[in-house]
Order: sequence, then structure tokens, then C-alpha cells
Amino acid sequence: MPDIVLFSLMVLGGIVVLLTGGDILVRGATSLASKMGVPPLLVGLTIVAFGTSAPEMMVSAAAAVEGAPGLAIGNIVGSNIANVLLVLGLPAILAPIASTTTGVRRNALIALAFTALFIALCWDGGLGLVDGAILSAGIIGYIGFLALTARTHRDDPMIAELTDIDQMEGLPRKAPMVALFLLGGLVMLPVGAKLIVDGGVGIAELFNVSDAVIGLTILAFGTSLPELATAFVAAMRKQGGMAIGNVVGSNIFNICAVGGITGIAAGAVTGAPAPVEAEFLQLDFWVMTAAALAIVAYAVLRRPIGRVSGVALTLAYVGYLAVLLLLNPPSLPV
Repeated sequence: MPDIVLFSLMVLGGIVVLLTGGDILVRGATSLASKMGVPPLLVGLTIVAFGTSAPEMMVSAAAAVEGAPGLAIGNIVGSNIANVLLVLGLPAILAPIASTTTGVRRNALIALAFTALFIALCWDGGLGLVDGAILSAGIIGYIGFLALTARTHRDDPMIAELTDIDQMEGLPRKAPMVALFLLGGLVMLPVGAKLIVDGGVGIAELFNVSDAVIGLTILAFGTSLPELATAFVAAMRKQGGMAIGNVVGSNIFNICAVGGITGIAAGAVTGAPAPVEAEFLQLDFWVMTAAALAIVAYAVLRRPIGRVSGVALTLAYVGYLAVLLLLNPPSLPV
């Protein structure tokens, strides 16, 4: 089997294993917590919130530890770019996405602030233990903020999505199935992460590009697929607030939870910060910032993301990928 086919199958298979593992782990842990009488709010703000980010956290931690930090940082930055430009752009072409839902503006501003913090921490060329701890403290603080505002802002799409446990389908009911879901998720997450890292590094070496490019493109797109599916369904059901809330929340967790575990894993295991390539400062960080500003603009101006905006966002994503590949031209494998 040619190397390119093998490495591609490893990455694609790893994404499927990773996302499936994260999904069944969340469902198993949610079912277990519910059986133990844990309040839905607590389940949502802990198990569901962190469990849905577990795939990205696992692959970024593995990449940082195994000497592919560009894959880890690229996954974070690329996912946040794809979440706004593609995940909101494509569904908006089919149906307008409202940005006036309660909490969207507040969470969009928080996401923008965390974006600025992430870039500031990466500015010295590394994401280390202290940086990871700061980002981790940020996500803990954000979860605490959601918990404090949950009673008065139940219509906040971020809070509603996390705490609506009764609407979660496919929860295992019997104890053996709960255990199987938990065990399966715990096994599949590291296996999927290993496949992605090895395959991604292999593709990068084969085409003579940095692993950051693989993280910004293939991996970012793959891990954004669940958000894209959710956004399509929400847009078609005229629940645009849920779509935009899902994207903003995902971006916050990408930066703080995934970025936090990346810095902590690199610092604790390798003894050195995860290097942040200078190329990120040339293009990717600023595209990520522009995407975060776009969400804030829609929310502050209370303008829906309509078809014209959807086309513009989607074309902006295509343009970003084109510029990225022009700056990092791959060479055909021999």
C-alpha cells in the first residue's frame, strides 16, 4: 500500500475513532452521573462540557508529547477558524442564522478575550506549563461563570445545550452498557489520537510541509465535522441561536481546555514548552482573531448571518486555505 494512502487512512480512521470514542464516553459518563443523582446542571457543565472537547484535548496532548507541537497548536487554531467561517458559513447559505439570542454577545466577547490571551501566551514562541495552567484556570473560571448565570439565563444557547440532558439521545440504560460505553470511550480516545498524530506526521514528512499545516487543514476540518452537522440541523430547524452558541462555546473550549492541556502536557512530560512556529504569527492567528471579531460584530449589531454572509464566510475559508498552501507549498511525494 502506498505511504500516502496508509497515512491518509490513519488520519481519517483516527478522526472517526476519536470522535466516536468521545461521543460514547460522554454518553456513558452522563448516564452514570444521572443514575447517581447528580443534578443535570452539574453534569452538563462538567461531563458534557469537557467530554465533548475530549477528542481535541487527547490529540493535542498526544501531539505535544510525541514531538509534533505544530499539530497540536494547528488543531486549536484551525478548528476555531473552520468553526466560524465554514461551520456557520455553509448552513447560513441554506437558512439565516440569528445572532440575537440571549448570551450570544456575552459569550462572543468572552471568546474574543480568550483568543487575545491565547495569542499573547504564544507570542514568545512557546506554550508551556505556566501558560497551560493559565488557560486551564480560564476554562474553570468560565464554567463557574456559566454555573452562576445558569438560573437567570437559561435561554443562553451555551447553557441550554450543555444542560439539556433529557434531550440527549442514545444514553445507555443498563449498568453493563454504561460500563461498556465508558471503557470503549477510554480506549478509543488514545487509540484515535495515536493514529492521527502518526498519520499526520507521516503526511507532513511525505509532502515536505510542517505538521502545523496538517493540523490547520485536515485535522481541523475533521474535528469540526460534529459542529458542522449540529449547525446544519439547527439552521434547518430555525434554531440559529443554538448553532452560533455551539460554535462560540466550542471555540472557547478549544482555546482554554485544549490549549491548557497542550501546554501542561508539553511542560510536564517533555520539560519544555510546546514550540509555536513563527508562521502562526504571519497568518493563522490573525485569521482566527478576525473570525472571532466577525462573531462579535454580528452579535453587537444584532444582524443575522444570512445567505450573502454565508457565501462570504465560506469563500473566506477557501481563500484562507489557498493562502495557507501558497505560503507552505507541498511537494509531491516521490
